Amino acid sequence: MEDSESEKAFSNRDVYIGKFKGILPHGKGKYAWSDGTVYEGDWEEGKMTGKGQMIWTSGAQYVGEFSGGYLHGFGMFTGPDGSFYQGCCRMNIQHGIGKKHYSNSDIYEGSWKEGVHEGNGRYSWNSGNTYVGSWKGGKMCGRGVMKWDNGDLFNGFWLNGLRDGSGIYRFAGGGYYFGTWSRGLKDGKGTFYPAGTKHPSLKKWCSSLGYYDDGKGLSSVSLLNSEEGKAKPSVKRSVSEKLSVGGILRNTSRISHKCTSLDKNWTHLDPAKEFLKYGSSHSLSHTSEDGQQEAQDNNSLVYEREYMQGVLIKEKVKNSMEISKKGKQRKIISVQEAKKSCIDFLRGNRSYYLMLNLQLGIRYTVGKITPVPVREVRSSDFGDRARIRMYFPRKGSQFTPPHYSIDFSWKDYCPMVFRNLREMFKLDAAEYMMSICGDDGLRELSSPGKSGSLFYLSHDDRFVIKTLKKSELKVLLRMLPSYYCHVGEHENTLITKFFGLHRITLKTRRKVRFVVMGNMFCTELRIHRRFDLKGSTLGRCTDPDKIKENTTLKDLDLPFEFHMDKLLRESLFKQISLDCKFLESQQIIDYSLLLGLHFRAPENLKAFSQPPDNESLPTGDGVTIGGFSIPPKGLVLVTHEPGSVSTAPGPHIRGSTLKAYSLGDQEVDLLLPGTGRLRVQLGVNMPAQANHKVPQDDADSTDVELFEFYDVVLYMGIIDILQEYNVKKKLEHAYKSLQFDPLTISAVEPKLYAKRFINFLEKVFPDIA
Repeated sequence: MEDSESEKAFSNRDVYIGKFKGILPHGKGKYAWSDGTVYEGDWEEGKMTGKGQMIWTSGAQYVGEFSGGYLHGFGMFTGPDGSFYQGCCRMNIQHGIGKKHYSNSDIYEGSWKEGVHEGNGRYSWNSGNTYVGSWKGGKMCGRGVMKWDNGDLFNGFWLNGLRDGSGIYRFAGGGYYFGTWSRGLKDGKGTFYPAGTKHPSLKKWCSSLGYYDDGKGLSSVSLLNSEEGKAKPSVKRSVSEKLSVGGILRNTSRISHKCTSLDKNWTHLDPAKEFLKYGSSHSLSHTSEDGQQEAQDNNSLVYEREYMQGVLIKEKVKNSMEISKKGKQRKIISVQEAKKSCIDFLRGNRSYYLMLNLQLGIRYTVGKITPVPVREVRSSDFGDRARIRMYFPRKGSQFTPPHYSIDFSWKDYCPMVFRNLREMFKLDAAEYMMSICGDDGLRELSSPGKSGSLFYLSHDDRFVIKTLKKSELKVLLRMLPSYYCHVGEHENTLITKFFGLHRITLKTRRKVRFVVMGNMFCTELRIHRRFDLKGSTLGRCTDPDKIKENTTLKDLDLPFEFHMDKLLRESLFKQISLDCKFLESQQIIDYSLLLGLHFRAPENLKAFSQPPDNESLPTGDGVTIGGFSIPPKGLVLVTHEPGSVSTAPGPHIRGSTLKAYSLGDQEVDLLLPGTGRLRVQLGVNMPAQANHKVPQDDADSTDVELFEFYDVVLYMGIIDILQEYNVKKKLEHAYKSLQFDPLTISAVEPKLYAKRFINFLEKVFPDIA
């Protein structure tokens, strides 16, 4: 029962005037601390709970909702510097939907999490620049649109406050650049459309990014990890400690309906519509970006360009009609491929169900096998009885949880062997399970392999999951004991790393087999080119009309040879020889070297590269845009320092640090000034110089190759090791040998295949000693 209003002075010189419940403030009341801070409003059993107003001696004040002694709910906070925030708070920190006016006249309106911008929001600088889109950890991260005060716009992906990924840059004068960025700089292939030139539909391009997936504006996406900006809360948590009258702490759930939960998508702002709104008729000042002044008098020419860290290295001038025809051809091809894929049983939602089934099965298997004490594998672990089987009904069972997929049966092959392989490859079981089975899920790669296999990628890009043919499954099980010994004896092996082998049986009795592998292109640096090298020449080229940004090219498409440090090259070919000898012993052919190239911009032109955005958000919110400088040198080998580089194992990374002849046979790191320091391992972060081979018949080409050689960082591994030289392949060899040179075809006997493979790579990586 509440007492009548009264006044109480405490021993610490605090004073309370209001209603009590026993000895505790309860109801309406006013509390004045000895330091001058004052609260007036609702109380509940000794805690500020309900609506009220708090004024600090600094001049800051808050009017709004409280709970359990905290600023908790909807309200308005005015800072001593003149800034003010109106929106949701949780335990004294901005959390939820809110709008903040900074003291420097910047404004942010959108979603907050733990005091920093997180989710969707709009930031307007006092300079006139505006960003609408996704945030993470207080930085622009994900999809969004930036509009500069000079009229330029960028619509695309961001990471840590910088343009990073695909996007469109619209110049104030009317030109457009469609391309990719990395760390705020143009990096990779793109196309520049001068003002007046017909360009691709902006609405369709925005839709391709997922802006219009649900018709509600910005769709939710999985964001890359960004550096957490820690903001100092405007209200100290010690406020609640001051209010421990009677020592009783009690929170209530009385929070205003005005405060929108962070769990719901906030779609008030739509970046795609913001971009389209400004996309046509603004006659603003000209931009400082390169290329805007050119070709204004000829609206039929477009420029296909390639950049490295902001430096233009290649340009091809084309007619806009030619680009349009190529786009239509690609659309026809994609439609034909889509119709073909519809024949397969994995159409519609089936692929989605398979992903769910795969996650459920892997979570079950890893959870079941992990508690088993570690031991050496036995011969029985490779046998036919080394299987884990389980039925997953949709309603759940005594051993399985209920789920939203379809009923299926699960089989896990050789679980103890793959558990030991994961430990050998230094993968933590919990991280492995979270990467594949976490809430962010898997995503299907858009283009299936030549074999018709489906590929799934884990949300963090660490693991690739591929469907197998029954024959490939049998080959892997047959060679698994030898594979286990080989990867155990050779930590630097380049052969694909396998982490699990599974089978799903659907109600239709259709069986789908999967293998989990490490993704060798899960790298710290952007991969600019990908090559699949077999050493054969028949059919080993790519149709130019089908080449896209991430197309994997073939042997005859490779225009470079790579010069490496003497010891690095020796280590590479020593391991390639060992791996080929193993594959030959297993009667394996058709394997290839998957090669990824990261180019570094030529030194003499780095000063001309386009600088990243240097706009800054206010301090105190942990948001800073900029801070990236052009590295003074492309690649530098330095003595290895374990404390200066990441030694964490990755899905493809395994093995010792390599030694370099140029540094006196010492273990080395690769220093990329302005970018980072990387550990050099076999197939990972390997430096080289790529010398460009210019064919004589290209003299009249419209391609402009600006440089003859580049500094590159190489990533490589031996893939597709599950094709044995069986009767089918022997017949293929005999048939094709009648029509073509037997040495040019892929299907040859294993010993010849290995020899030809190594000889070809020796030409790709020549000995320059």
